[in-house]
Amino acid sequence: MSLEFHVRPGGSLHGDLRVPGDKSISHRSIMLGALADGVTEVSGFLEGEDALATMRAFRAMGVEIEGPDQGRVRIVGAGREGLRAPSDVLDCGNSGTTMRLLSGLLCGQGFAVTLDGDSSLRRRPMERVAKPLRMMGARIETGEGGRPPVRILPADGLAAIHYDLPVASAQVKSAVLLAGLFAQGRTSVTEPEPTRDHSERMLEAFGVRVERTGATAALQGGQRLTGTVIQVPGDISSAAFFLVAASIAPGSELVLRDVGINPTRIGVIEILRLMGADIQTEHARLAGGEPIADLRVRAAELHGIDVPPHLVPLAIDEFPVLFVAAACAAGRTRVTGAAELRVKESDRIQVMADGLRTLGVAATPTDDGMIIDGGQPFGGGTIDSHGDHRIAMAFSVAALRAEAGLRIRDTDNVATSFPGFVELAAGAGLGIERA
Repeated sequence: MSLEFHVRPGGSLHGDLRVPGDKSISHRSIMLGALADGVTEVSGFLEGEDALATMRAFRAMGVEIEGPDQGRVRIVGAGREGLRAPSDVLDCGNSGTTMRLLSGLLCGQGFAVTLDGDSSLRRRPMERVAKPLRMMGARIETGEGGRPPVRILPADGLAAIHYDLPVASAQVKSAVLLAGLFAQGRTSVTEPEPTRDHSERMLEAFGVRVERTGATAALQGGQRLTGTVIQVPGDISSAAFFLVAASIAPGSELVLRDVGINPTRIGVIEILRLMGADIQTEHARLAGGEPIADLRVRAAELHGIDVPPHLVPLAIDEFPVLFVAAACAAGRTRVTGAAELRVKESDRIQVMADGLRTLGVAATPTDDGMIIDGGQPFGGGTIDSHGDHRIAMAFSVAALRAEAGLRIRDTDNVATSFPGFVELAAGAGLGIERA
């Protein structure tokens, strides 16, 4: 039987919290540490299933990794040429980041490898990564409909390319740049809209020279990486659930410690502030090249907005809980330019619209977003999360403004990004329990 969340209606949140480490940075710390010469020490590593899938993949390719132990990981780098062929398929679990970034990193290796995952990952598109990699000379095959499994065969060498991303995607950008490390010449990627730049920042931390000019990132092939020290900040995607929760629950006030506030990730904060949220940034500083801060959030009266299109790529993972904020905001909220949500762990536009309508919220899905008329009382009910961790956590937050309890089904995958979510949320005042 799959896990369920049962959440009581109403309440307020208070406390001083620390959310788990950033998932995107945790993935990349393992990948680049494995390619580096020397030892990499990581603190704050996210011990969730997605990041652990990346760790298992590199162990299967012969990399010595100690931990995780209370967020600490020690990676003995194998160097650019030191990875070994795995004895079996590399299981990426539910992690699209693992599969897409490994596709770029491994297409320059001298061995064949197959990447596969669970039933949810097998529904996600992989041709968007395979296409530019083939342009570089990679021998990469996808399954039926361009979906997993992904098969990579040894190539006769990779050639540098310039690639204009048709759709803003940090994962595709990162895969091309990682392949570029093994290519002859200068590889560059231009984005139509800014996306998270954790790969560029971390490559620089490992000693790789990355050129960044406007919307283009580039690097020269053949560079070597040097082991380093990485401090992983709190994941703003995890903090987002508490930013919305404290905003919508009357009388709430939370402090979220050491959260990453990378400029390419703070779309959720900017959108909530446009809606009237009271979010303060305190003790801003740098850690391992990444900006971090404490975030103080107090309850506020939210109002509907037309979400500015330039903020959409900067908050793409946070839209499930932003849709909940919109349901609680007075007036109409429109989101456009978010078609990427339809090919996440679930069709997040349709699944969120279905769930909100179950509660009695006026939510109309569109091809690339949603229209929500919020601010009216809504009820409880049973929500199917479709195995999507962000859907499950978003509706847990919605219970704070519901007039009856919520039963949220198929919540096993919450552990992929936010181990300990139930305990942390319950400790802050959310009436949540596992069933």
